Amino acid sequence: MSRAFVKETDSDGTVLPDRPLSPHRNLVTEAGLAAMEAALERFEAAYRSATQAGDRNAAAMALRDLRYWKARRVSAEVARPPDDSSKASFGTTIRLRRADGREQSFMIVGEDEADPARGTVSHASPLARAVLGRNAGDAITIAGSEAVLLEVR
Repeated sequence: MSRAFVKETDSDGTVLPDRPLSPHRNLVTEAGLAAMEAALERFEAAYRSATQAGDRNAAAMALRDLRYWKARRVSAEVARPPDDSSKASFGTTIRLRRADGREQSFMIVGEDEADPARGTVSHASPLARAVLGRNAGDAITIAGSEAVLLEVR
């Protein structure tokens, strides 16, 4: 076969497409910033290890994650909770009651640190956007149903 029609690759092997970056501001808590820096260290170590072992696929995956976390670190803005926590804002914890009587608590955090199963939601999520700027006692609409903010702290 003629080499004229074969795509040449980089000398290091496999190249993976970048992970998508969010169009939203990259707000993070102090804990989120620390987790971001730990991820950078973890993927730098993974890349070195994969390169030394000659594992091109693992090196490509680690390099892709390194590019992602470096970009996120550069754009990170540490946002501290306000002194006055009477209004829902980044870094505050919210407790609400849904129309069916269920109560739910969550903390509003950055996109990379959000984990709803652990009680954290991204500031860019529909749930957080519904409560941002609201006070305890306010009624809100979430996913087409009513809810009441019980507490903001």
